[in-house]
Amino acid sequence: MPFWRKDMFKSVFYKYMAVFLVMIIVSFAALSIVVSSMFMQYTVDTKKEMMLRSSESILEYMYDNCGMVDKQSFTNAVNFEVDDLRSFVTQMTIFTDDVIYMIAFPDGTIPIYNSNVPSAYIADNIPIAVMDSLKETTGMTKVDLDGVFDQKHYCYATPYFGEDGTYLGALFVCSPSEGMEEMVDMVVRIIVMTSLWVMVISMVCVYFLTERSIAPLRNMTKASKKFAQGDFSTRIEVKGRDEIAQLSESFNNMAQQLDKLEDTRKTFLVNVAHDLRTPMTTIGGFVDAIRDGTIPVEKQDYYLTLISDEVKRLSRLVAQLLDVSRIEAGDRKFNFDNFDICEMGRMILISFESKLEEKKLDVEFDVESDNMYVYADKDAIHQVFYNICHNAIKFSYEGGKYRIRINRMDHKVYVSVYNEGVGMSEEDLPNVFDRFYKSDKSRGLDKTGVGMGMYITKTIINAHQQDIWVKSVFKEYCEFVFTLKEGSKPQAKPRITDK
Repeated sequence: MPFWRKDMFKSVFYKYMAVFLVMIIVSFAALSIVVSSMFMQYTVDTKKEMMLRSSESILEYMYDNCGMVDKQSFTNAVNFEVDDLRSFVTQMTIFTDDVIYMIAFPDGTIPIYNSNVPSAYIADNIPIAVMDSLKETTGMTKVDLDGVFDQKHYCYATPYFGEDGTYLGALFVCSPSEGMEEMVDMVVRIIVMTSLWVMVISMVCVYFLTERSIAPLRNMTKASKKFAQGDFSTRIEVKGRDEIAQLSESFNNMAQQLDKLEDTRKTFLVNVAHDLRTPMTTIGGFVDAIRDGTIPVEKQDYYLTLISDEVKRLSRLVAQLLDVSRIEAGDRKFNFDNFDICEMGRMILISFESKLEEKKLDVEFDVESDNMYVYADKDAIHQVFYNICHNAIKFSYEGGKYRIRINRMDHKVYVSVYNEGVGMSEEDLPNVFDRFYKSDKSRGLDKTGVGMGMYITKTIINAHQQDIWVKSVFKEYCEFVFTLKEGSKPQAKPRITDK
């Protein structure tokens, strides 16, 4: 996909890329802030701990060797033991070469500091305000000495008191902040550089992963446009087993079904055109022959009967078309009631008596009991039962077995219609309930159907929340089975008597 498209930011691909980029930037920015803050705090705490221990060592040396018990002894110790004290303080810098140690009097003067620090680096004295603030503190306290040094320092002070509680002065321990800030800056730079490399690598990975995910969707869009033009031959290449692959596979299945439905629709139109044209041609020919006297008067009744049969055939075809239209529109309503399914089976058999005798079928009516009641729409189930029985007779071998079986199980009634005959092939079985599907494509046996009967049958059974299925072996037998909800015997309606 070119990057210069005007609608690039409307693409799912670029939205994913933008969201991922923002997430990476925000994540690493937050990481930089957290890590730098933690590192800075750790460095300061470590430096403070080291400075505290150093100040305790210097204080201990001063008390042990300088005899500081009061103001005078502290002043004398500082004044007369300067060299020894300065040497000890200087020795402390072996382990802390960047730390400044200063001893100051209450007036702010600085008589001693470690010798490795140039005097020009330090101001003449500590501000009196700082020294006065230490009178009320104990232990190491952070102080502000920005005016004492020519650069920013982290400074801590430990006040000294004599045995009588007299404020004698303070030991200041200071460390420049520049080194710590440089270390923090270095850590931040490392994080930023690492983040940039991770971002580049991540964006490359996301590009290929997202492109791999979006490509099937893009192909689906192209295929959908072809579908809109009536071309259902396009298929999407399935890669992997993730959700996109499953979607691609489902899309291909949908395309296959649409292609199959399109072929079925074309076949249906051919069948309907044939079934409409044949009777209309027959009717028109016979009517014209009667009108012009070609058919003698004594034979007109016979040909009028043929015309009547063809009109009924057209009527059934139109009725089926309307029925399918109503079902797909959801306009067909069902009225549920209790009725005897065994009685319905017997009546249907009687209606097919002539057809059964014509084919000399071995008829068997096997019922669990003489009366079994179901709860369903009587007219709709009669349509289902009649249609299945009619098809079974139509495709039966002459002299073959023909059986209707009705039995109960698990609060359901099972109705089975079995015939020995043409049956259905394995190829036809999955499609038998599809719209407009005809297994007898040659129209050698089924000359009148257009492939809607089984679709209507399946739809009616589904509306009853029941099941229907078929078992068949090609050129041996076929058996349709459907279930109905078991009902109860309907109560007899009271007779109306004259008073």
